[in-house]
Amino acid sequence: MYKRIINQQLGELLTQFPAVALLGPRQAGKTTLAIAQKESHPDALYLDLELPSAQRQLDDPEAFFLAHPKQLVILDEVQRLPGIFSILRGVIDQRRRQGEDAGQFLLLGSASGALLQQSSESLAGRVAQVELTPFQAREVLANDFSAADMDTLWVRGGFPLAWLAHSAATSMTWREVFITTYLEKDIPALGPRIPATTLRRLWTMLAHNQGALLDQSKLAAALAISGQTVGRYVDLLCDLMLVRRLPAWSGNVGKRLIRAPKVYVRDSGLVHALLGLPDLDAVLSHPVAGVSWEGFVVEQLINAAPGGQASFYRTSNGAEVDLVLEFRSGQTWVIEVKRSSAPTVSKGFHLAAQDLSASRKLLIAPVQQAYPIKEGIEVMNPMQAAQMIALNVAKANQPAI
Repeated sequence: MYKRIINQQLGELLTQFPAVALLGPRQAGKTTLAIAQKESHPDALYLDLELPSAQRQLDDPEAFFLAHPKQLVILDEVQRLPGIFSILRGVIDQRRRQGEDAGQFLLLGSASGALLQQSSESLAGRVAQVELTPFQAREVLANDFSAADMDTLWVRGGFPLAWLAHSAATSMTWREVFITTYLEKDIPALGPRIPATTLRRLWTMLAHNQGALLDQSKLAAALAISGQTVGRYVDLLCDLMLVRRLPAWSGNVGKRLIRAPKVYVRDSGLVHALLGLPDLDAVLSHPVAGVSWEGFVVEQLINAAPGGQASFYRTSNGAEVDLVLEFRSGQTWVIEVKRSSAPTVSKGFHLAAQDLSASRKLLIAPVQQAYPIKEGIEVMNPMQAAQMIALNVAKANQPAI
């Protein structure tokens, strides 16, 4: 079993808050991580709210929770019972009066928007939230990884069963089934009445346009639906943590900025499955290869910087950078991504770095060793960059002595 980066953070939050919400797409490993908490909470109760038997146990949730004091209760797919959040608030407050403060509930959810709204309205000040993504390079690759290891993770993506499959064909089959199950079963179970064929076409179009500016009118024309409907469907895919809407940088630099967000299918393995690309050769021969790699790297780096602000920067005069990370320390890192063993940057990158007064300039490429190039740019691979970003975040979060 691979050690998940957020495991320690999850354990610490359970010692500080009455409830912790663990968010992540289906099959990312939430249940495995939650059940592992039984090592420190051996009497923990686990209920999968997709099962009728578990839902029956919560016919009277208040009575059920009060009958299990001083026990961690793990509720999986908690968005299935939206009315439970107000009851949790009352139970938490009652337990607090009895001296039981932290580690009461672990809430697992695969629909972040609905869960965040419900929990923030009912459990304000009582719940902490943490996201579990599919496997990141820092979790599954050794420090001496080969280029082939990184390429495999890029092609298959980070969903555990896709990454661990014994062959490329088996991994591809799992991802295809995953997509079909989401469209035909999981999304309808959440309530939205959306034609599965329309949503698949939209998802596939987003994969074809990986990393492009979101143009709802263009997508709407291709799908023969309204731009408002496209926006609602994209919102749903973002809510399910399958798509990322990366905002444009919005500060004031006295330049005409591009305001539309970029859109990425968050897992590179799903990009390739949606486009029917089963292996590395198929990916490299497809026009999506460069932007697929960009999306893969962007996910690695954003997930290494929890609490940081991520955006991209583009102006009408050609200044452009793929990713801007702004840290709580006040630092601004500008990051360009290239799928090349001898990467270079354009004039637009230098203009963007100057506009943003960049603290650090990174060029991410599939290289084995990090090295500097002119004008203070550091070339490195995604693993090295993610580790550097995570270290920077950790240093910034250390209390002052």
